[in-house]
Amino acid sequence: MTDREDSDRDETVPGFGLPTAGRKPPAVDVPESAGGDAEPAEAEDTRVGDVTVEEISPTSPVASMPDTPEPASAESDLDRSAAKERKPGLKRPAPAGTLIWVLLALLGFTLVVQLRSNDADSGLSTMRQEDLVQILSDLEARDSRLNTDIESLERTRQQLTSGVEGRQAALEEAGKRSQELGLLAGTIAGRGPGLDIAMDKVKASDVLNTVQELRGSGGEVMQISGVNGTSVRIVASTYFVDAAGGGILADGDRLTGPFRLLVIGSPETMRTALQIPGGVVASVKSDGGSVTMDSRSMVEVTAVRKATALQYARPVS
Repeated sequence: MTDREDSDRDETVPGFGLPTAGRKPPAVDVPESAGGDAEPAEAEDTRVGDVTVEEISPTSPVASMPDTPEPASAESDLDRSAAKERKPGLKRPAPAGTLIWVLLALLGFTLVVQLRSNDADSGLSTMRQEDLVQILSDLEARDSRLNTDIESLERTRQQLTSGVEGRQAALEEAGKRSQELGLLAGTIAGRGPGLDIAMDKVKASDVLNTVQELRGSGGEVMQISGVNGTSVRIVASTYFVDAAGGGILADGDRLTGPFRLLVIGSPETMRTALQIPGGVVASVKSDGGSVTMDSRSMVEVTAVRKATALQYARPVS
């Protein structure tokens, strides 16, 4: 064996310790991909003498595979979750956008509530023209009556402060006030223009509704009578209850129908109030009863009550 052959045998392949027989492995051309990145080269067989050596590229799967599998870390899990959140379909809404949607929802709810409130308050807009005229007539009558009262009170004030005539005016005013209070309390009889109302086949609630409607339309003095001859003066404390066996109880006195109700006040105003659609007359007729009214230029209310002695109440002055 020559010295040349010995030197050739001493040369070894790096990393494997195999003889190369004096040859270097041929260079491998690595093609570039479309994006410019070099694809990992596959292992290439190199024959050295009778031994075949597989050359492994540093970027091949075998070379890059770790000797032992590394356990998954918490950091890699967080990276994967962050990557999922960065996907276009899983964007989290911004706080400002959420606030805008909440404000829009509140604004819509407020508008709906306001519209419903406006619809509930539009009762007069659905009434007939005749009903509106009647309501306007009642308001004008009340306005006229209140203006008359104001003028009368102004004259009384001037008389009371006019010096020598003040004492006589004060006595006259005291007598007038006593009569008015007597009429309201039911302790003296009264007369004046008003209505004579007949009611048949009605309940205590119907009579109470009629009295309340008459008070609201200017009725000042009232009394109710039954066919049994009993009459009751109606005042602020009067109550009505259905009696057992028929009829009603007015302040504890039994009355049998048909009933007669006398009231002093403006006949036209009170008649209009009772005949409003859906009012007293319509309600009684729908229940099978009847209400008839007769305007009178002079109605006499003769039923009186005994004066009640107050036990606890005292005037302030």
